[in-house]
Amino acid sequence: MSQVGEIYRVAGPVVTAIGLNARMYDVVKVGKEGLMGEVIEIDNEKAIIQVYENTSGIRPGEPVENTGLPLSVELGPGLLTSIYDGIQRPLPVLTEKMGNFITRGVSAPGLSRTAKWKFVPTVKAGDKVKGGSIIGTVQETKTILHKVMVPPNVPETSIKDIKEGEYTVEDVIGHLENGTELKLMHKWPVRSPRPYNEKLRPDIPLITGQRILDGLFPIAKGGTAAIPGPFGSGKTVTQQQLAKWSDAEIVVYIGCGERGNEMTEVLAEFPHLTDPKTGNPLMHRTVLIANTSNMPVAAREASVYTGITIAEYYRDMGYGVSLMADSTSRWAEAMREISSRLEEMPGEEGYPAYLAARLSEFYERAGRVITPMGQEGSVTVIGAVSPPGGDFSEPVTQNTLRIVKVFWALDAKLAQRRHFPAINWLNSYSLYQDSLKDWYDKNISPKWNTLKAQSMELLQRESELQEIVQLVGSDALPEDQQLTLEIARMIREYFLQQNAYHDVDTFCSLQKQFMMLDSIMTFGAYAKAALGAGVPMQKILALKSKTDLAKVKFEPDFEKYLKDIDAQMKAEFKSLEAA
Repeated sequence: MSQVGEIYRVAGPVVTAIGLNARMYDVVKVGKEGLMGEVIEIDNEKAIIQVYENTSGIRPGEPVENTGLPLSVELGPGLLTSIYDGIQRPLPVLTEKMGNFITRGVSAPGLSRTAKWKFVPTVKAGDKVKGGSIIGTVQETKTILHKVMVPPNVPETSIKDIKEGEYTVEDVIGHLENGTELKLMHKWPVRSPRPYNEKLRPDIPLITGQRILDGLFPIAKGGTAAIPGPFGSGKTVTQQQLAKWSDAEIVVYIGCGERGNEMTEVLAEFPHLTDPKTGNPLMHRTVLIANTSNMPVAAREASVYTGITIAEYYRDMGYGVSLMADSTSRWAEAMREISSRLEEMPGEEGYPAYLAARLSEFYERAGRVITPMGQEGSVTVIGAVSPPGGDFSEPVTQNTLRIVKVFWALDAKLAQRRHFPAINWLNSYSLYQDSLKDWYDKNISPKWNTLKAQSMELLQRESELQEIVQLVGSDALPEDQQLTLEIARMIREYFLQQNAYHDVDTFCSLQKQFMMLDSIMTFGAYAKAALGAGVPMQKILALKSKTDLAKVKFEPDFEKYLKDIDAQMKAEFKSLEAA
C-alpha cells in the first residue's frame, strides 16, 4: 500500500523526505511531476531518496509517494531488439512521444502492451511446476526462441489451466493451483540475483575470434574480465567485437555513462550490424541499455543492475549471455557523487568506502550455472574501465582487479603505433588458463598450451632484449638473439595484430589461430637449426615463406594456404642448409 510524505530537503539527485513509512530500495514518485526515485538510506522517520531524473525546481513541501515496491524490470518477450535507458524506459517509444529530449516525469513500460506474441505451451493441466519452470515458448525474433517461465519465487504446485494463442504480455495465459496467474512477463527486483541450483567450474572458453584473447588470455563462459585503458586505446571497439563475434547467444550491452558521441555510434551502428552466425540483424539477439554521461547519475548507477538482471533472465532459459559494461568507471563516479550528497565518509580519491563491495556484488552475478530446471546457462561479464590518464593504480581499476579473473590491459603506446587490439601482452593475464587447459588439449590440439607458453616466453625475452637494443642497437646483438627478436616480431605483427574492419581478419577461428601460431613457431625452429648450421641471418630473413606468413590472416582458405607455406618453408630451409 502506497504512503505519501513530503520533501524535507533537496541536494541535487538526492532528496530527503519524511512521513513515507519506507523500506530500503522502495521506488518512490517525487514531487508534483512524479519523478522516479529509490530509497537508499533511512534515518528514523526520514528517507533518503536517489532520484533518476533532474531535480531542478523541486522544493521542500512537495509530495512524495511510496509505491512500496523495489526497483524492478519487466522480463518477457520484447526485450531483444530494444534500446532502454538505465531504468528500462524504452528510448524509441519516448522519442516518438516527445522527440529527442526526454521530458521530466515521463515514463513508459519496458515491454510493449500492444504487441501480440504466439504462445505455445510445453506443459498441460496437472503438470507439476515451480519457480523457474518453463511452461511454453514464444518466437521472440528469428534468432531466439523465448522460453516463458514461472516467476522464480513461486513454490511448487500444479498447472490448473493453460492455453495456446496470441497474447500481449499482460494477458493471462493460464493459472496455477495455488491461484497464481500466469502471464508472458513477470517483474524482478534488479538488486536481487535470480536463483539457480549450482554454479559450475569455469572450464569452457568463451570463444571471441580475437587472437590475443583466445590465444594468450582466454576467458571462460560465465567468467569475468576487465578492459582498462586510456581514452582512444580501443575499449569500445574491443567490446563491440566481443558482442559481434563471441559465441554467446544473447548480448546485453550497457553504455554506462559513456560520452554521448560514443553511445550514439553504438546506437547508430548496432541496428545495422549483421549477425555473422545467422545472417539476421545482430539486434535480434541484443539488448542495448544507453545511459550517457549527461543523463542523471542515479539512473547511471542503476543501469548495470538493470542489465545484469536481464542477462540472468536469459541465462535461466539456458542461453549463454555476454554482458558488456562500458564503463564501470563512470558507474563508480555516479556512486561517488551520490555518496558525497549523502555526506558519507569518503574513501580513496573520494570514492565511497563500499566501492569494492558494490563492484563485487555486480561481478559475482556472473557464472555458468545449472538453472532450477536443470539446464545449463551462463552470464559472462566484461567490464571496461576508464582510468583517468590511463593510470591503473587508481581505485576503480585496482578494486576491479581484485575481483575479475581476466585482465586485458589496453596500452596507449600500442594504439599510437597502430597496433590493434592495443592489449599489452606483458601486463595482461588470465586466471582461467589452468581450468581451460584440458578443453584446448581435447578440442584444438595437445600442442596448443605448449605453443602459447613458448610464444609468451619469446615476447618476454624480446622485452628484456629491447633494453639492450635501445643502448647499442640490434646489430650489436649475437645472431641468435637477433633471431629471437625477429620471431617475437612475427608473433606480434602476424598473430597478435588483428584488423576489426577487415572482412576476413575481423574473426579468427581457434583452428586458424592454432595453425598460424604453429607455422610461426615452426619457422622459428627451422631458422634456429639453420643458424646453428652456419646459415647467415640475412638469408633466413629473406626467405619468401617468411613474407607469405604475414598474409595468412587475410586468407579465407587458410588451411590450404598454410599447408603450401609449410611445404615451401621446409624446401627453402633444406636448400639453405645444402648450400
